Amino acid sequence: MKERILAPLPRVSIQVFCESQQVASFIQELTKDRRMMRIQLKIHMGGIDAAVEAYRQAPTPNVIIIETASTREHLINQLDVLAEYCDSGTKVVVIGKSNDIVLYRELRARGVSEYLVQPLQPIDFISALSDLFGETGVRNIGRILSFFGAKGGVGASTIAHNVAWTMANQTNTQASVLDLDFGFGTAGLNFNQDPSVTLGDVLRNLDRVDSNTIDRLLVSCGDKLNLAVAPALLDRTYDFNEGDFDQLLDAVRSLVPLVVLDVPHVWSAWSRRTLVASDELIIVAAPDLANLRNARNIIDVMRNARPNDQAPKLILNMTNVQKRPEISVEDFSRALELTPLSVIPYDAKLFGTAANNGQMISEVDQSNKTFQQIAEALTGKAEAEKPKKSFLDPFFQKLSKSKAS
Repeated sequence: MKERILAPLPRVSIQVFCESQQVASFIQELTKDRRMMRIQLKIHMGGIDAAVEAYRQAPTPNVIIIETASTREHLINQLDVLAEYCDSGTKVVVIGKSNDIVLYRELRARGVSEYLVQPLQPIDFISALSDLFGETGVRNIGRILSFFGAKGGVGASTIAHNVAWTMANQTNTQASVLDLDFGFGTAGLNFNQDPSVTLGDVLRNLDRVDSNTIDRLLVSCGDKLNLAVAPALLDRTYDFNEGDFDQLLDAVRSLVPLVVLDVPHVWSAWSRRTLVASDELIIVAAPDLANLRNARNIIDVMRNARPNDQAPKLILNMTNVQKRPEISVEDFSRALELTPLSVIPYDAKLFGTAANNGQMISEVDQSNKTFQQIAEALTGKAEAEKPKKSFLDPFFQKLSKSKAS
């Protein structure tokens, strides 16, 4: 079953009225989920009766969530009273224990947006909240894959670019690369592109990014691949607040099914938020002690910050360097409790040639299937089959040429 991709909830206010400490604790724990980090949430006790009293004199938030164990008659009567005080646009979600289709229909008839039956599951609950904003929010949600080096110089950018190129060219997936390494980005060099518009051009208006901005920003690198490069200039410093890239990423993922982020090896509020908010995090590391320590720390932070997501994926890069002491793949994996998605041997000639020519590894060496395997694992797609050639193809080609003339 394909995993559903959920975008972060928009900046909305949610107030919850619980009757049990169990549900209150469940929702409080959910505030740690990456998709909930923009909302303003407040939890009250007292259920539907407390909600009615609270809004007699106060404006209602964007969403009211009510846990109830009341009888159907009491619940319906109180909802009718609550409706008198609800501001236009306020959505109401009811959490109950009765899996009753008749009750569900009555609640819907009275304007209740959703009825959820206990026991609640984290992803189902977040999905229900996400669906509340389906009409005004984003329907087609692209996946965000962030590549992050456990240490500088381990090749995370090179791997991110090659994986994105392979996804577009060999697994037939529409993809975009965003190079977030401001001042030192290499995406332009690796793809042999020198666009006139860079991410630096949208820095001053990050809160006003829309689809038109993204169209101007993304440079075509083929039928299925687009690129947004970072400014490779040091004429200014690049300091960002924690949520500065939220709107940019929302806009890109609304247009592109798959977004590959090349995140620089820095630890700041914005980079941490970007990694936490990603649908998939891929850590690139070399087999030495510093990489092992850093990877361990990153994984621990991400597991705590992403309790309802899978663990980050690991790529071990630049292994088997002659005469260099290395931690074995088995020991590295055991220490992190992760099996590497891929182990990439050190090949200075191959990677150096590709970098100097502005090419991808598969363009230099078509027999190299490393990035095809990574792309297939991340997308769940095999290499797109090419149409089989027929012995009549030359005849049809000559026929079409003669008609054209």
